[in-house]
Amino acid sequence: MSNPASDNHRSPQQAAHEQALGEVSDVLLNLEHTLARSKKALVRVRKSGGDNNIELALTEMIADLERSHKRFMQDTYYAGDSLRLI
Repeated sequence: MSNPASDNHRSPQQAAHEQALGEVSDVLLNLEHTLARSKKALVRVRKSGGDNNIELALTEMIADLERSHKRFMQDTYYAGDSLRLI
């Protein structure tokens, strides 16, 4: 729960930044869940002797998700005040 007394000391920019970080946290949580689910699916497909194309697709998806997770973390939490040019 938020402390009403401490809310009075935050600027609108600080409150917006905290809200944005909350959104980032939610996205990261979803990425982590998707990554874990993809790994679980790959194990199950391999165990069942599944389709080679599905294994390759899942393997590529896992690598893409890991890269996306790392990049998103670096671009948000570790970016500091610098502006990233795309």
